Amino acid sequence: MDTRPLTAAQKFSPNEFNELVKQALDSLPEFFQEQMSNIEVIVSDWPTRAELRSVGVSSRYSLLGLYQGIPLTKRSTNYGLVLPDKITIYRMPIERICRTPEAVIAQVRRTVLHELAHHFGISDDRLRELGAY
Repeated sequence: MDTRPLTAAQKFSPNEFNELVKQALDSLPEFFQEQMSNIEVIVSDWPTRAELRSVGVSSRYSLLGLYQGIPLTKRSTNYGLVLPDKITIYRMPIERICRTPEAVIAQVRRTVLHELAHHFGISDDRLRELGAY
């Protein structure tokens, strides 16, 4: 098994990585795209200390994405005038665990889908039950 990190030539520029996230979102079935409500998806190089603490993770290398917000299943008729939910995809940790550009593309898609599952109210426990891990 090749354990070497991506070479500089294999890494994606920030714009290219943003495009991978956009492609993952655009590839969603129309039904899911229509159901996404009040959500922003961004790319950041690394998670902040506060973001790591919020999910009980100590290593910045192990957090690939983060959902922050109120899942659709928890919103009531009183939901309104709130900031958008936020999904952050972390570029550097993803590139660090992947060994090929193809692996980066696949991991970006998997991470985007994982965080969107949280937006739709699916917990990590349920994702494990469904075999998503």
